[in-house]
Parts: sequence; C-alpha cells; structure tokens
Amino acid sequence: MYERKIPPNLNCGLDLIGEVLYGKWKIRLLWFINEGFLRPSELQKKIPDASRRVLNIQLKELEEHDLITKKIYAVVPPKVEYSLTDFGKTLIPVIAVLGEWGDKNEEHLRTVIFNRLENRAEK
Repeated sequence: MYERKIPPNLNCGLDLIGEVLYGKWKIRLLWFINEGFLRPSELQKKIPDASRRVLNIQLKELEEHDLITKKIYAVVPPKVEYSLTDFGKTLIPVIAVLGEWGDKNEEHLRTVIFNRLENRAEK
C-alpha cells in the first residue's frame, strides 16, 4: 500500500481542495455521478482511458472524503451504485465553472499543452 513520505500541507482552502480532488479522474467521476452514471461499469465506459483499479482507488478516496456514498445491493451478481452526498453536491457548481473556463480557453489551453508535450518529447 502506498504511504506518503511527506505529510500533506493543509494550511489553506487551496491545500484542502487539492488534497480532496488530487487525482486525474476525480473531478470527472464527480461530474459523471452527478449526471446519473452511478455504476462502476458506466463510469468505466465514460472514462475508458482510466484503469478499473485506478477508478476504484479514486472512488474509494472520494467516499473517504465524504463526497460520494457507495450502496451495495444484496443481489447476485453484486450490484454497486455511487451517489453524491450533500457535501459532494456543493462541488458541482465549482466543477461547472472550471469546465466553462476550460471551454472558454480551449484553444489557448490546447496550444500550451501541445507545446509542453512537444518540448518534453524533444529532450
């Protein structure tokens, strides 16, 4: 199991939000759960680049941070569904604003990301 070498710095709101949302797929997981994609298989289809293992780890972390809840149904085969907690729902407007900012600045962001990747490949 992964163990941090350096304890997290939790001195301000930005540190706290970074700790809770750090992870490549967490924001998208929250968004898709809000949109009604509740089952792990549905989430995997929405984020095909992520491995099932990584999604499960990040879902567990979101659950530990009280942003989502996991409901396990007593059926065969087992059925699992995720939903946002009331606390998790408070993040959706923030995620929406970030998405709007990304859409508004899409061209510039694509250019700087592409240039960074191109420079990295040249080294």
